[in-house]
Amino acid sequence: MLEGVGKYIEAVVSMIGDDQYLQAAVAVCLGVVLAWLVTRILGLFQRWARRSKTHLDDLFLSTLRQPLSVSVMISGLLAAAMLLPMPETAEFVTLAALRTILVFVWIRFAIRVARFVCRTLADQPGSARLIQPATLPLFDNVVLLAMIGAGAYIVLQIWNVDITAWVASAGIIGLALSFAAKDSLANLFAGVFIIADAPYRIGDYVVLDTGERGRVTHIGIRSTRLLTRDDVEVTIPNAVMGNSKIVNESGGPQVNYRVRLPVTVCYGEDLDKVRDTLMEVVQDVDGVTRAPFPRVRFRRFGNWGIDVELLFWVHTPELRGQVTDTMLVAVYKKFNETGIVFPYPRQELYLRQMKD
Repeated sequence: MLEGVGKYIEAVVSMIGDDQYLQAAVAVCLGVVLAWLVTRILGLFQRWARRSKTHLDDLFLSTLRQPLSVSVMISGLLAAAMLLPMPETAEFVTLAALRTILVFVWIRFAIRVARFVCRTLADQPGSARLIQPATLPLFDNVVLLAMIGAGAYIVLQIWNVDITAWVASAGIIGLALSFAAKDSLANLFAGVFIIADAPYRIGDYVVLDTGERGRVTHIGIRSTRLLTRDDVEVTIPNAVMGNSKIVNESGGPQVNYRVRLPVTVCYGEDLDKVRDTLMEVVQDVDGVTRAPFPRVRFRRFGNWGIDVELLFWVHTPELRGQVTDTMLVAVYKKFNETGIVFPYPRQELYLRQMKD
């Protein structure tokens, strides 16, 4: 588009005569006038865009306004520079400098638009996304480095700089840095995928295959932090988290956590009485949810008695230990009141007397 504007300016100024200085002056003035017209037209479009429900078009037009008007103005300066009688070196430097300014203007525009898109995606609802508020600084830096790298490459091409040796050196340096920082890179990529895949979130209670259990307090790019029941914060590298088997006790459709309380009663006890007694106990303990409803299951005939399991749910996983303690005390007292006997291991020995 800018080349078309430059050709249009050259075509217009060629009709005013053979005076190159006059043609250059007219080219500059025409570039300024066209830049002013572009600014006005974009201002009208921006007013129409304010009526829309989204703010994306407003920001795009307001961001596009400056680089487009500057580009049109520089097109006039380029046309004037090519019309003026200058030495070859001076002409090359002038044209390269103006084109470099163009590159900087449009790279800045691209960075602003890309960052706005990243922020818009990060603000969208949902957890299973790669771009989130926690990963937004990473993507901002990636966009910045990518745009700066692209702009530097274009500028070097404009100034006819051979970058073959630089690219080879950068490749060797990058390979050496990748080997030196392999652990940090592993944690970085693991952190991005953990945030995107969301096997756990801040506030969840997780259990690792190495035995650590706690509430997730922070999910960063490099590490994840767990607050254990001892109020000790454990920092685990994301590479370890990514390669571990994780049990999310807060996962699922609800945050309630089911507790299995094993109880054994003697053979000969009234099983209906045992069931009713356990259900009576569980109704009086604080912290037990009413939905799902508690239940009693007779599991097996054990060696010393009948194995029973009391199943109940607590509101959050961290209440498991506290409620289990209260429930054990209550069951023990209630069984003593009702006469239900707990069995204990015993063995019977039969002594056989051998005849002389």
